[in-house]
Amino acid sequence: MNKWLLHDIGDIRYEDGELPSVKDNEVLIRVKAAGICGSDIPRIYSTGAHKMPLVPGHEFAGIIAETGSAISSSLSGKRVAVYPKIHCGRCAACRSGLIDMCTDYDYVGSRRDGAFAEYVAVPADNILILPEDISYETAAMMEPMGVAAHAVRTCIDSAPEALPKDSPIAVCGLGTIGFLTALFLKDAGFDNLILIGNKTSQTELAIRLGFDPDKVINSKETSVRDIILSLTSNGVSVYFECVGTNDTISQGLDICAPAGKIILVGNPAGDMTFPRDLYWKILRKQLSLFGIWNATFRPDTLKASATMQDDWHYVLTRLMSHSIEPEKIITHRFSISELEKGFHIMRDKTESYCKIMMTDQL
Repeated sequence: MNKWLLHDIGDIRYEDGELPSVKDNEVLIRVKAAGICGSDIPRIYSTGAHKMPLVPGHEFAGIIAETGSAISSSLSGKRVAVYPKIHCGRCAACRSGLIDMCTDYDYVGSRRDGAFAEYVAVPADNILILPEDISYETAAMMEPMGVAAHAVRTCIDSAPEALPKDSPIAVCGLGTIGFLTALFLKDAGFDNLILIGNKTSQTELAIRLGFDPDKVINSKETSVRDIILSLTSNGVSVYFECVGTNDTISQGLDICAPAGKIILVGNPAGDMTFPRDLYWKILRKQLSLFGIWNATFRPDTLKASATMQDDWHYVLTRLMSHSIEPEKIITHRFSISELEKGFHIMRDKTESYCKIMMTDQL
């Protein structure tokens, strides 16, 4: 099969190789679509993966081509998305049912071979069977959609009482996660959304997606603080930080209203430090900070113990209702052989992009 194999930092090659072996509890998936995540770029070009050589890629969907000996062959031919975090089942978090917080996990595309290949083997417990009317490209965005939904649901569920639908809410960072967060907020009925990007292409896409042009801010062209104060009485009730820099987190601490919430979603670009006056804002405004990583997913074996619908099945219900259309943020599509062009676009910022997708539909 063909695959992109990361041999060392900066050394990724398109190669031919053997099909992955399938363990008893696994299924072999023929990859039909896979998205490039922002985390894939430093993994390939600057930090490396947990082990190398490695096939990257953790946002994907496909069709089951083979089943392990312990898995029913009736799954063959099923269309699936894959939850990439593989829990250990042994640590304290797993024993408590919090498998998404497993501390001894494996991970498709960073700790074991992933989806920038024609085939990938994954545990059967990590598949989500898809309805026929959900495309592979849409399903390949289940992972970032799960993260966005987890952020939104954490915000809503943590409120001591229902968050008013007209609450001013800011989403900072208009990449894949930021846009999906805004779409899930809109789907949940929140209508006072303020979107903050730093590129004209991002603000233009936000307007095309139906967000209020008067509440879409380009931080490179105007003062975010001034606009926020002109739109709200004393700041935003909730600030979703989807970038991961000191500046954007500090901005949230500054523009959040008293008793507001900061939802930290963006992966950190470096060390985080707070000047003393900003730290005082956390204390004096009594702000709540929430960390978001990954999303909740319950395999069928744990469904009976789940106390609420997990994030991935929540996303699936919203997709089935056709109220969320994530494919609208796909800006580039490449075949597997041409995928390196997508890596370079994201690494070098040579073109405006949002979600770049590997697809066999070309």
